[in-house]
Amino acid sequence: MYPILDFLETGLLNLSGWQLVLYTFIAVQVTLSGVSLYLHREQTHRGIQMHPVLQHFYRFWLWFTTGMLTKEWVAIHRKHHAHCETEDDPHSPQIHGIKKVLFHGVTLYTEERQNTETMQKFGQGTPDDWIERNVYTRFHYVGIVALAFLNVALFGVIGLLIYAIQMLWIPFFAAGVINGIGHFVGYRNYRTDDSSRNITRFGFFIFGEELHNNHHGFPSSSKFAHKKGEHDIGWYVIRVLNKLGLCQIKKVVPDLYVDNNNEELDGENVKAILTHKFNVLQVYIKEVITPTLSEEYQHASDKFKKGIKKYTQHLSLDPQFLKEDLKTKWQNKFADSQTLHTLLEFKAELQSIWDNNSHSVEEKIAEFKAWCARAEASGNKMLQDFAVSLRNYKLQVFAAR
Repeated sequence: MYPILDFLETGLLNLSGWQLVLYTFIAVQVTLSGVSLYLHREQTHRGIQMHPVLQHFYRFWLWFTTGMLTKEWVAIHRKHHAHCETEDDPHSPQIHGIKKVLFHGVTLYTEERQNTETMQKFGQGTPDDWIERNVYTRFHYVGIVALAFLNVALFGVIGLLIYAIQMLWIPFFAAGVINGIGHFVGYRNYRTDDSSRNITRFGFFIFGEELHNNHHGFPSSSKFAHKKGEHDIGWYVIRVLNKLGLCQIKKVVPDLYVDNNNEELDGENVKAILTHKFNVLQVYIKEVITPTLSEEYQHASDKFKKGIKKYTQHLSLDPQFLKEDLKTKWQNKFADSQTLHTLLEFKAELQSIWDNNSHSVEEKIAEFKAWCARAEASGNKMLQDFAVSLRNYKLQVFAAR
């Protein structure tokens, strides 16, 4: 009797409840794949190269379902990497607070996208063709308005609920959870100069972006799962697209392996050390500083020995993330240890070698050799063994197509 009411109740498709749930899940996953694969891994870091048809599908889909423009997202994310955990970081929970980033990340994004300097400096190399200028940019929000009408037409009034989920999904999970929780809670494989964390080993729900510390350790790598037991669904999709000829894999973090037959430190060793410098630093702390202190204070109380473990964990962090009272506490605890003072000097010298980007590979080889010679002459067995191990590091490169 009232066809308009029937239409508003069921829409054109008249889907069942579970079909509506399935559609919503697939739709938001496609959007997440666009953010992770297209915006993040391809456009921002150039880790992959998508087929033009796939590129434009994602450009349209993201404009249609989120209102996001490629240049804006890329520029803001590049600025995040360039100024991570500083006042210039667009969305650091260390600066803005976890509550602000988690629940109001979209506000921070909106504020930064209006920064002309950010767009000009960090948005280079993104699409700038006719359709980008005259459709997506000119009619920035037309897509998401059209999506609302389409949802009602296809699904009825329930389509507005689906629309609300689509509108909230990316701002909360991509902008809030990854930028917030991903810099606040979780585990770290790499002691990067920021507070990035891996939220979970199973990167299935947010398309692999959960492995955020791995990404900050190697930003250009298109593969986020680096350790055994970690899974990056985005990488699995990339491999499938690669097999189908829709995606070229450009950059993947090469695995670090040990070649015990290498007799002298060379360019391959230096490349491996520089690529995995955070891992090498962890080895130095774990296999040199920690056992040396444990041996020196072997007759100390159990409480003091536990303090050694905490102290070495703090050595893995960048000093900017250590509170001043904690730094003073540890300095006072081990003030009488000349051995520790020497090991920290060696650590600082090692870091200065790989942090100096102005030196050539040949110069770095000479510097590493000089460092190893001093280490081997130190008389500290653990430091000597570590120096010898540096010449054994090699890279096992992924054969990209």
